[in-house]
Amino acid sequence: MDRLIEEYLAEWKDSLNRKPLIIRGARQVGKTYAIEKFAEKNYRRLLKVNLEQDRNIHSVFESMQPDQIINELSLLYKVPAEDENTLFFIDEIQVCPKAIASLRYFYEQRPGLHVICAGSLLDHTLNEIQYSMPVGRIDFAYMYPLTFSEFLVAIGEHGLVQFINGFSLEGSFSEAVHNRILELLRLYFFIGGMPEAVDYYVKTKELSGIEKIHSNLITSIEYDFAKYGTRKQQEHLKDVLHYVTNNVGKKVKYVNVNRNAPSSLLKDAFLKLEMSRIVHLVRHTRSTGIPLSQMQDNDVFKPVFFDIGVLNHIAGIRLMDIDNLVTAFEGALAEQFVFQELMASGEPYIEQKLFYWIREAKNSNAEIDCLYQIGNSIYPIEIKAGKRGKLKSLHVFLAEKNKETGIRFNTDIPSVGRGFTARVNLPDREEITYNLVSLPLYLACRLGSMVIRL
Repeated sequence: MDRLIEEYLAEWKDSLNRKPLIIRGARQVGKTYAIEKFAEKNYRRLLKVNLEQDRNIHSVFESMQPDQIINELSLLYKVPAEDENTLFFIDEIQVCPKAIASLRYFYEQRPGLHVICAGSLLDHTLNEIQYSMPVGRIDFAYMYPLTFSEFLVAIGEHGLVQFINGFSLEGSFSEAVHNRILELLRLYFFIGGMPEAVDYYVKTKELSGIEKIHSNLITSIEYDFAKYGTRKQQEHLKDVLHYVTNNVGKKVKYVNVNRNAPSSLLKDAFLKLEMSRIVHLVRHTRSTGIPLSQMQDNDVFKPVFFDIGVLNHIAGIRLMDIDNLVTAFEGALAEQFVFQELMASGEPYIEQKLFYWIREAKNSNAEIDCLYQIGNSIYPIEIKAGKRGKLKSLHVFLAEKNKETGIRFNTDIPSVGRGFTARVNLPDREEITYNLVSLPLYLACRLGSMVIRL
């Protein structure tokens, strides 16, 4: 199974200023597999330690001395460690804070040894670590479930991936190709991007067993809740988890999560799930320039889930006859997909932050699904599940913020329209002239590269 992060790992390996690398991501998104595959292709030896499975070796990191640590681990695992030819892989590093703290010394004292670490609950440890963090001496990369393009590669649709990657807005293609990609996109909506689920489908072409895989994954996620605090806090985490699956893309109102729980505790549960990378929070921002985070409102946000396939499973959608399945939240799935693609298609070394815009005023409510930075410009994005849909909020935003171009994702073929006019009900403006870039959902991964060329 090929993963996009492998390209970045190759760049990291050859970097003149290579530092120990920590890969962050949700549970079971394929971090360990990708690293081991990379090691097999690029190194003579792999010295791998799993700090969750073998807690007896935690004491090895007490010395904080790279040479001693490597010598002892080489003895214990019978793997000679030779600089440049050995990858030292520390899996589940979050369970041993001293191992994290020791990374600075690997950078300073043993720069020739290539070190990669991974962990699924790493952000909690980084937030609470009592030792001095090796700031400036480690690099981070971020990993997500398989993107739609990675999914297509896995099921053997290499030609379609080349087509998607090579398409430009100056080109055109037939409805037949468009409909074929939409057909596979719908399949991806329900299988999702978790490696085990995709691998099962590749090997069997069956959907029935995927439900069990998704179910087991949710069980393991809820099992992790025991590590987050008291029994009451764990209950709030479950409340939030199940709330999110039915309210993707909707502004959070705590009373709808659990009317009997204090809002402060529910907000804390949202933040914990965000740190676990199970839930991503799309925050409202009043900024229309860079950086979008400058005027973000941390108290106003909407959630998206980490994987669209697992989302559908929790929502109770059974994987049978999906060609004729019409769900009650097609719009939410479209929004979930686009956000999932935008996060995963960015540079692996940049942690993607998500933003949207909302205005709540008497007789003048408006909401833009996503504000997205391309180059040094900010673009408003509307996401539709079908081929059509009103763009009233987009018109209001463009008029109020004096922007010229909006972006729409839907299920129609791509197009670029210039010089459209629309009526707006604003005190100082009645009409706008604007440009509209309309893209099919499956081109979300190409958004930046296509729009920046316009």
